[in-house]
Amino acid sequence: MFLHRIHLDPHNKEVRRDLADPYELHSTLCRAFSPGELKCPEGEFFWRLEPEVNPNGCPRILVQSRLLPDWSRIGIKGWFAGDPDPAINLVERLRLDSLSQGQRFRFRLRANPCVTRNGKRLGLLRLSEQEAWIERKGREQHGFRLPHLESFGLTGDPVDRIDVRVSQEQMLHGKRRYEGGRDIRVFSALYDGILTVSDTGDFLSALRGGIGHGKAMGLGLLSLVRA
Repeated sequence: MFLHRIHLDPHNKEVRRDLADPYELHSTLCRAFSPGELKCPEGEFFWRLEPEVNPNGCPRILVQSRLLPDWSRIGIKGWFAGDPDPAINLVERLRLDSLSQGQRFRFRLRANPCVTRNGKRLGLLRLSEQEAWIERKGREQHGFRLPHLESFGLTGDPVDRIDVRVSQEQMLHGKRRYEGGRDIRVFSALYDGILTVSDTGDFLSALRGGIGHGKAMGLGLLSLVRA
């Protein structure tokens, strides 16, 4: 697995188009991972638009991929704001070959906290629901646990909450190029915190496969720094 950090030039009209429509941004990134007009293999890469920008105000994007990309295939003059940073080998950087239960990492995840009701996927808008979603995902599916903190409600009674920061709740909008140009609307939230590995196999699967829905809209990438 490789991690890439790129910056885009907001003065470029194609960049402004892609930033306005995450589905278009995904399609542009696909060119670096799929030659010619071939469809990009599902799960070949994940990406996330970061809240941070570089000193010149250029938007920052993280991309995680199975293989190294060929950025020249993007084919849009002025799309990049400078050369992409050198790729980071995540297996070496995070020492994933020696991953063990109990290891702690700082993490960031932009995801689609949601529930399915009557066949429809609905975004979870309450903070308590968003926290419960990421805790459940980690505990039941993805091999990690989140720390709890002591908190008190309005009545002064203790409230059990996880120690994670949830921010940047927003509805992402996109438009498919096929299916009649159907509109896409996906609710998203940004999670930052510290996790502890509880099952190495499930945790590695989460790293390789992402978490939750909306991956073509820039969601699901679990990025880590050793704590």
